[in-house]
Amino acid sequence: MDKIFAKLRNLDAYPKINEDFYSRTLSGGIITIVSSVIMFILFVSELRLYLHAVTETKLVVDTSRGETLRINFDITFPALSCSILSLDAMDISGEEHLDIKHDIVKKRIDAHGNVIEARQDGIGAPKMEKPLQKHGGRLEHNETYCGSCYGAEVSDDDCCNSCEEVREAYRKKGWGLSNPDLIDQCKREGFLQRIKDEEGEGCNIYGFLEVNKVAGNFHFAPGKSFHQSNMHVHDLLPFQKDSFNISHRINRLAFGEYFPGAINPLDGVQWVQQTPYGMYQYFIKVVPTVYTDISGRTIQSNQFSVTEHYRGDDNGRIQALPGVFFFYDLSPIKVTFMEQHVSFLHFLTNVCAIVGGIFTVSGIFDSFVYHSQRAIKKKMEIGKFS
Repeated sequence: MDKIFAKLRNLDAYPKINEDFYSRTLSGGIITIVSSVIMFILFVSELRLYLHAVTETKLVVDTSRGETLRINFDITFPALSCSILSLDAMDISGEEHLDIKHDIVKKRIDAHGNVIEARQDGIGAPKMEKPLQKHGGRLEHNETYCGSCYGAEVSDDDCCNSCEEVREAYRKKGWGLSNPDLIDQCKREGFLQRIKDEEGEGCNIYGFLEVNKVAGNFHFAPGKSFHQSNMHVHDLLPFQKDSFNISHRINRLAFGEYFPGAINPLDGVQWVQQTPYGMYQYFIKVVPTVYTDISGRTIQSNQFSVTEHYRGDDNGRIQALPGVFFFYDLSPIKVTFMEQHVSFLHFLTNVCAIVGGIFTVSGIFDSFVYHSQRAIKKKMEIGKFS
């Protein structure tokens, strides 16, 4: 049996150092304490990473089809009143949404930014009493109202019962409404008077758009839009103004839902117009993003980057439609974020690496300090006897 144990001792790959060769020093104790503190700090840091989820990022090709894109916005125009501000959206597929009113709220604000009135766009038009009928007479008690469209009727049965409906009929015809006071509906509703009453006010407009997931644009501009000679134009004549100040502040602009770590680069951006006319353009690159949290809940959203451009007037001539335009295009690459826990084996490997690394480095440093001290001590002793 003793021979067997002797052979096993010969196989020991970790020979023991005789205790006579150990030397305890002050520097060694200090290095041991410092190494232990560093080891503890790194262990705690690694433990926190293990207990908390980490986010893994991947880039994949976006193969989604037939989806819609939700655009959330909140923009303030301090020098453009709500009565003249409109929102249009269009994309490269040919789909257009002009003078959008659904899911939109407008707030009238004064020069100091205080809210005067807030209401959903398109709601709250004045009610008319005894308006002019299509045949020319005034509305009688038992008669159904059918107002004239002033030449913009598509058929004999068409009726325009409000100023907005007359303007819409003109828009479909590609006509501009030059003098609203000549339109009975607009005159009785006080269309021009409302514009005068809101002179000097600003407008905060917020809401969301649901658009096709293709390249397109949406813009905020004064006047009702229509097509004329295959061009997208806005009817600015009724407002009887020489210039429009499109200074604006973007309180929020996001493409899709919020997800942890999302950064919208246009939030809080402000721009002040210095010239009488101008068009401000934002060119946006939208990157589809999927975020999956630790519980498995998936958020379909988007990130975006943006560049800006301003087109001003040239010698007092309008070169472009005044307004704020957002042109967006979609990236074919999708970013996926996935929260997940670090495996226990990975955690254990890192802890072993920390312990082994600190022991190795501290051992080398301790050996260097110890031999340096001995060398210095010997030189001092030689100096005394010489």
